[in-house]
Amino acid sequence: MSWDQRWLSPGVVALYVHVPFCARKCGYCDFASWATGRHDPLMRDYATAIACQVEELASTGVLAGASTAYFGGGTPTLLGQDLPRLVAQVVRSCGGLQEVTSEANPDSLTPDLIESLREAGATRLSIGVQSTDDHELRLLGRLHDSATAKERVRDAVASGLDVSCDLMCAIPGQTSGSWSHSLHDVISWGPSHISVYPLQIEDRTPFAADYGQDPSWNAEDRQADYMEEALMLLKDAQFRRYEVSSYARRGKQCKHNLAYWTGLPYLGLGTDAAGMLTREAYQRLQAACPQLPALPREAFRIRTRVLDGRSRLAGRRDLSQLSFRLEFLSAAQAAAEDLMLGARLTSGIGAELIAAASEVLGEGRVATQLSTLVSEGLLKQCGKAYVPTKSGWLLGNELFGALWDLAEDQRTQTMEVRP
Repeated sequence: MSWDQRWLSPGVVALYVHVPFCARKCGYCDFASWATGRHDPLMRDYATAIACQVEELASTGVLAGASTAYFGGGTPTLLGQDLPRLVAQVVRSCGGLQEVTSEANPDSLTPDLIESLREAGATRLSIGVQSTDDHELRLLGRLHDSATAKERVRDAVASGLDVSCDLMCAIPGQTSGSWSHSLHDVISWGPSHISVYPLQIEDRTPFAADYGQDPSWNAEDRQADYMEEALMLLKDAQFRRYEVSSYARRGKQCKHNLAYWTGLPYLGLGTDAAGMLTREAYQRLQAACPQLPALPREAFRIRTRVLDGRSRLAGRRDLSQLSFRLEFLSAAQAAAEDLMLGARLTSGIGAELIAAASEVLGEGRVATQLSTLVSEGLLKQCGKAYVPTKSGWLLGNELFGALWDLAEDQRTQTMEVRP
């Protein structure tokens, strides 16, 4: 899809559904999720409300071109058999989905649920393993142990679903040896995709209160060492890095996440779910959401975030009842943002994106900034593309900030909309 097509798409390419329920809240987590009893009727009401919203959305045509769907959380598998029913509704409503992913935690994933998800149309599971060291898992506050994670991952692989595993580094109790052991363990379980990322200690979380902002086990140089070790081990195991934290076997990259990183429009449903729409897709969404305001003339890209809490959302099934936070980006801001996102990928910022961004931002300005980043060692030129260097990976904030600066005016118009 050309960049003009991305920027002018009449619908969305990806749908994200947020499930804000967890059996227990982890001490490092600042996501929109809440500890919820396994039999709390709120979860079924919430899933039913989302299913109704998806069906209503389908009637607007905004989902007609959707190729991926992703169920994240929280812990979607805490919904039990209500999750496959929700997956089936999304598959029916979108029609042409090529990839359907659900996040899962080992403690709430069962062989029966795996099979039900496969039958409902799921193609992929992303399992939150985080570590295969039981001491580290306890310090993180995870409910599963290594043996359960191993069993559930192998069950999922055996089912025929594509399987991704998440691993976390720079965590309490971790050593280089235990990190290497976790990587070797997960590789041996047979997933086709592995995401590795350093723990970020977020403000207003129990970890921030307990450890402060810079404990030695989470220092930037230690994070970098662990990520470098993962790169070497996963490369030896035939996993190819395609994004700063993501590795996949050939052909097994996550299409949904690639949509985020390559400027494709997406829509988020559920508490705190985010979306990114073109003008055309926004206007289609207005057909079901009359509470949405007319677009400002200069708005080129619209970011959305659902403001409704889980209880309110569960009790109101119509899209016309949703509250949103809206952010309007200009064409220059959208182009700069796409350059920034492209720098997350090992394929880098391609010639087509550079040409499209240059039309908006000015060829001279884009070329000068790319050359500056090459001279600073953050990018390197590979053919007609500019790809991040090792320093670019490690100093991502500097790299991304320099590309975002091309927008000149970084201020965006925001507003909250309530029915």
